Amino acid sequence: MKIRVNGIDIEFEKKTLKELLDLYRFNPSKIVVEKNGRIIDKEHYATEVLKDGDVLEIARFVGGG
Repeated sequence: MKIRVNGIDIEFEKKTLKELLDLYRFNPSKIVVEKNGRIIDKEHYATEVLKDGDVLEIARFVGGG
């Protein structure tokens, strides 16, 4: 399937949001994910099914001073 992640079109063959996050080694405790304009709760990452045409925005929390 084709999905868009942070403005980049990618091919993705898995099914869930968690599988995508694992593939790109995102730490779930340090990100927030928006799918098609809706924030996804962290406890739903494993069950959130991705479909062709979905648009994801993944934002990382960054510490600093």
